[in-house]
Amino acid sequence: MAGAAAAVAAADAVATWDDVRRLVAALPGTDEHASYVGLPSWRVAGKAFVWERPLGASDLAALGDAAPAGDVPLLGVRVADEGEKRALLRGDPRVFLTTPHFDGYPVVLVRLDRVADAVLAELVEDAWRDRAPRRLLAERATGRR
Repeated sequence: MAGAAAAVAAADAVATWDDVRRLVAALPGTDEHASYVGLPSWRVAGKAFVWERPLGASDLAALGDAAPAGDVPLLGVRVADEGEKRALLRGDPRVFLTTPHFDGYPVVLVRLDRVADAVLAELVEDAWRDRAPRRLLAERATGRR
């Protein structure tokens, strides 16, 4: 993902869950459903690609002082691979984080209070592309919904 260092949003441009919903709704074959813990999760063809992911007690313990405040909205995002995950984490640790729970999985956590709109849009679409079947990728390429 290009431009990860430019991910920090202006103080007055905080992303919200409504922004995530709007971005997901623009993609073919998506739906919102409650995760197994009752929080919003978005899928394409039955596969989760972005979801609300607050930090649990073990996450907070592992992150220590680096943990964001409990009220900071975190979006779990599927990325292409571990290489992209590492690049995002190194590129802008103020925006991207992970926990031991996601070790070995191509997932990053994104602080919605710090991510720029354009970066959020790219993350959501890239996550969707990673999980969408070819039929939906072709539909998106031709501009159909």
